[in-house]
Amino acid sequence: MSSAKGTGTFKFKAEIRQLLDILVHSLYASKEIFLRELVSNASDALDKLRIEQLRGAGAAEMPLEIRITTDKDAGVLTISDTGVGMTRDEIVQNIGTIAHSGTSEFVKRLAETKDSTQASSVIGQFGVGFYSVFMVADKVELTTRSHTGEEPAWTWTSDGQGSFTISPAENGPERGTSIRVTLRPEAKEYANPARIKEIIARHSNFLAWPILVDGERVNTVQAIWREPKFQVTAEQYAEFYKFLTYDSEEPLDTVHIAADAPIQWTALLFVPQKNRDLLMGSYQGQQGVDLYVRRVLIQHENKDVLPEYLGFMRGVVDSEDLPLNVARETLQENLLLRKISTSVVKQVLSHLKKLAESEPAKYATLWREHGKIFKLGYGDFANKESFAELLRFASTASDDPEALTSLAEYAGRMKEGQKEIYFISGQSREAALANPNLELLRRKGVEVLLLLDPIDEFVMETLHEFDSKLLVPAERADPAVLEALPDVAGPDGEEKQEELREDELLALPELISRMKAVLGERVTEVRESKRLKDSPVVLVAPDGQPSSGMQKIIRLMTKDESVPPRVLEINTHHPVIRNLLAVAARNAEDPFLALAAEQLYESAMIQDGYLADPHTLVRHMRELLGKASELYAK
Repeated sequence: MSSAKGTGTFKFKAEIRQLLDILVHSLYASKEIFLRELVSNASDALDKLRIEQLRGAGAAEMPLEIRITTDKDAGVLTISDTGVGMTRDEIVQNIGTIAHSGTSEFVKRLAETKDSTQASSVIGQFGVGFYSVFMVADKVELTTRSHTGEEPAWTWTSDGQGSFTISPAENGPERGTSIRVTLRPEAKEYANPARIKEIIARHSNFLAWPILVDGERVNTVQAIWREPKFQVTAEQYAEFYKFLTYDSEEPLDTVHIAADAPIQWTALLFVPQKNRDLLMGSYQGQQGVDLYVRRVLIQHENKDVLPEYLGFMRGVVDSEDLPLNVARETLQENLLLRKISTSVVKQVLSHLKKLAESEPAKYATLWREHGKIFKLGYGDFANKESFAELLRFASTASDDPEALTSLAEYAGRMKEGQKEIYFISGQSREAALANPNLELLRRKGVEVLLLLDPIDEFVMETLHEFDSKLLVPAERADPAVLEALPDVAGPDGEEKQEELREDELLALPELISRMKAVLGERVTEVRESKRLKDSPVVLVAPDGQPSSGMQKIIRLMTKDESVPPRVLEINTHHPVIRNLLAVAARNAEDPFLALAAEQLYESAMIQDGYLADPHTLVRHMRELLGKASELYAK
């Protein structure tokens, strides 16, 4: 017997008692964590035994399992394992000294003998989780027998107040450890088998070893994320997804990825068929993924591994290398978690890119369901290129309202001589297509992306360019550049516009000046348009200011209901403007010009989505009808 010592009573040192008080009362956010810690320690012990057996160590033939028994009447909970057990010296060393980790020492010893890879499945680094049991215990009796068979069983007993005793056990296990917890009156719920099963399902469901509660195995679902992908069937993925999310539908897509260096991790992520948040009418924020360390749940719905724009995905991330603090609830080294996050995100985006290329119909379904959330990634500068490649938009290239296009597809269809990618915002596809800013682009056959979601403006503003091609609002398109492109109908097929007569040219400055005077500070400028063909006027943002779509978003965010001053461009070839030129040539102060200027401005405001009060517009329309009807009455 290597340590044949008898019964002994030991007092905790003053600083140890203080640390124990912190562990019990302050460290853990939820008291139920004690069970996770005890079950994890039991799993450690079984892992150690398996490694010792692989190393040739002999051990009694017993099933490798964790047994939990409850006694509701007595308020007693017992957690037993058939693992390596402990000698008396190991009890003193590993449990009698807080923050001394037997697991850590075990890993260190294996590393020294070149067996550290076998130790990678051992959970626990600090050896203090055991003491969390005193959050719920009046008394703890730990009885253990080492697998070496060199010593009898020993019992460690303490109430966590100031001392503990070690004595030979009268009826110890043949091998392994049994912890008998006498619960405090207010913690009797932990002697309820239903409560224990609930905790096991939440925190320890995927441990490799069987966990039996009153003889019934409770961890029946495998941690399939740790299995090679080629060994997992689609049915198993679907079953696991439904178990994890309680979703009745199968996942739209499954992402099973892993990395070994520089940090080891495995992830099993799913794309749901439907976005439940958006079905409810609003996005409540990402739910997060479950973070595991060697099959033990560390944090439910962790929001640090996946960024918000990938928050529509559900699943688990498990790491062998992630260091934890003593409570296992707060990550000790956020740097490592950030490295894991960086690696996971890159692989997820790579997977989605492959999906978009190989199964465009499935990716289109994914985009329609989750694209609104994905667009939140416009600020992920580290993955800017991958993010941009995965974006999808409606486009003037197709009359199909359901058709989507990528920036890469747009770039591949660009006309010869075209150097910019154009886009336009609208509350709907119809509204965007009716925007007068499209007229010149449409005449030149230039494709325009239709931005129908307010966040699209932020996306384009942040990306700024794609494949060295600037992303430009249609209202910012340079007419001089576009005029260099051929018309889609060809030089002979396009109806030529009649040039202004000399009297009209002379009246143009008078008309522009009169309209500016009437509209006042509502417009920064009135000028001749080079972009219009079918519409008489259009409003555009002044040079150097955000686009019209971006201005709307900014005002919405700041709750600014004022109308920003705009530039009013007039189409001098439109019949309405030419008629106004004729009026201005006769009398630049004619009241009809003021009435027409107001009406044209208000109609442009409607098209731009800014006109909040239609009453003035209606009044001006009636006045104009009155003037027009006079001509027919004569």
